[in-house]
Amino acid sequence: MLHAASVLDARPLPQQRDRRAPHPVVVLIPAHDEAGQIGETITSLLTQTRPPDRVVVVADNCTDATADIARDLGVEVFATVDNTAKKAGALNQALAELLPTLADDDRVLVMDADSALDQRFLEAADERLSRGDVAACGGVFLGKAGGGLVGMFQRNEYARYARDVGRLKGKVLVLTGTATMFRAGTLREVARERGTGRLPGANGAVYDTRVLTEDNELTLALLHLGHEIVSPQHCRLTTEVMPTWRELWHQRLRWKRGALENLVDYGWTPITRSYWLRQLLSLIGVLVTLTYVGTVAADLALSGALQLHAVWLVVTGIFAIERVVTVRRRGSVQMLIASTILIEMVFDVFLQVCQGKAFADAALGRERKW
Repeated sequence: MLHAASVLDARPLPQQRDRRAPHPVVVLIPAHDEAGQIGETITSLLTQTRPPDRVVVVADNCTDATADIARDLGVEVFATVDNTAKKAGALNQALAELLPTLADDDRVLVMDADSALDQRFLEAADERLSRGDVAACGGVFLGKAGGGLVGMFQRNEYARYARDVGRLKGKVLVLTGTATMFRAGTLREVARERGTGRLPGANGAVYDTRVLTEDNELTLALLHLGHEIVSPQHCRLTTEVMPTWRELWHQRLRWKRGALENLVDYGWTPITRSYWLRQLLSLIGVLVTLTYVGTVAADLALSGALQLHAVWLVVTGIFAIERVVTVRRRGSVQMLIASTILIEMVFDVFLQVCQGKAFADAALGRERKW
């Protein structure tokens, strides 16, 4: 068990499985003031077709009722001590005490406090890890309701992501922080190899606390240690969408800059080559978007009307078809909205501007901010 000074409540879980089960599953939920959503998150765990053996809410500097709600639902609460390293630091504190108690093949699921798992998630992830060819199973996420227009854009974006993962049969570039199941032995290996020249970060820590995107960095760590990762189609969940453009801007800027700086930390390796190529394609995408918007603006300013350039007509047509087809599972209304092009182009331009800002901040060495 986690030590008494940090565990506020350690009552047995409802529906707790036989401890002789071949692969016990322990769930860690890092949470900072998540009283509004932690109940839904825990309930989604306790109603799984394969219930977890333990659920531990890692309460990080909470000032609301997060810990009380978790205790009332019968799960454990681990309170961090003097943590200033946000999610990564909170998880490192909990894992430092948890991992020594687990066997190598025991499962550790790390999930966000604003996510809710589909009922088969744990069963599907546990079964996939049992095949022995992968070290971690990430989730395939969709967006929760809310957020108005900006929320709709994110739900469409996540639906497209889920479609892509399905078409690639679970092959992914990043293990999502919304929910990922690991083997305990794999996490121990990461902690052991940090600071030795094989992996960046402090020796003994699972997560690198210097980075903006700890989940992306942990993915690179696993791949550099020779492990395989996957997101099975039945590992589905829903996660919170950013309710305002301002909050979305800060989230995506952190994601995009963090991913870029993770690559800088690892350098040019056989693993990172494809990731660097994607960054190059992203940069080209930013330049193409700026050229497209600039051409349209120039036409309007100089002639007062749009000039139909053949190249841009082809680009616009391809964009429109892709938008409609990839959002088909969201229904006819979303397909109709996507077909108008201009509505969804607002979101795409927003993301491209955010990507450009991330490139500029990294190139100028501006301070990393959460």
